[in-house]
Parts: sequence; structure tokens; C-alpha cells
Amino acid sequence: MASVAARIVLSFAPNTTDGDPWSGVDTEWIADELRGDTYQQYLRRAHSGPVAVGEEWDEFVSCGCATPQDVVLRVERVEAGTAVGDETTLDVHPRNDTEAVPQ
Repeated sequence: MASVAARIVLSFAPNTTDGDPWSGVDTEWIADELRGDTYQQYLRRAHSGPVAVGEEWDEFVSCGCATPQDVVLRVERVEAGTAVGDETTLDVHPRNDTEAVPQ
């Protein structure tokens, strides 16, 4: 049986295939949405169970006025357990390929 992780660090990036994926993307807005209580609860329920570093989750967030932004969440670290549960803290950060996610 998997033990519930205390903390999972996730990074996010826009899910696009054209040009610079960060062009025109409000990363602060996306981060605020992903860090909100309702979205955090959704993520814990949608991805409950065993989790591993490197997993990627395709999601979307509302950017207002019925405009969704597709994002890819990647599991960067899993601390003190091996599964997502109701008590797991999800620590979400913007990602780009040249910077490491903060410790």
C-alpha cells in the first residue's frame, strides 16, 4: 500500500506546439489558478494514488472570459511518501527548460 506524500512539487508549462510556448502567457495568473484551494482539491482527487517523479498531467486553467489555457504539470519531487492523497501539499511553480524548480 502506498503511503500518502507530505509534499509534491509540480512544475507547469503551457501545452503548445507552435513557437515559444511562453509567448503571451500570463504565468502569474496560471500559477494563482493552480495554487487556488479549489484547483488543488481537484488535482489531489483527479491524481490520487501512486505518483512518480517525471509523470506529466495534461490540464487546463481558466484565464477568464471562458478562455482556457492548456498546461502540462510535471512531477518534480515527491516527499515523505509515494502517493497523492487528501493531505498532500501541492507546490506549483512555472517551468522552463533552462531553470530548475525551487527547492
